[in-house]
Amino acid sequence: MRIVVLIAFILILGSLASALVFLMKDKGKSNRTVNALAVRVGLSITLFLFILFSYKMGWIHYTGLR
Repeated sequence: MRIVVLIAFILILGSLASALVFLMKDKGKSNRTVNALAVRVGLSITLFLFILFSYKMGWIHYTGLR
């Protein structure tokens, strides 16, 4: 489970970094920045739903603050 979440975080950060590169490179002349940010939002929502689903299925457990 940790590997799946870690991979998702890496993909989200990669999408955010590519949006920054497109923003600096294109200077607002294309929609690549918007597309990269849309992918980031989609990945974030998917990760949230996956974590929620995993909790409901019992794959992960709430441990509380330690």
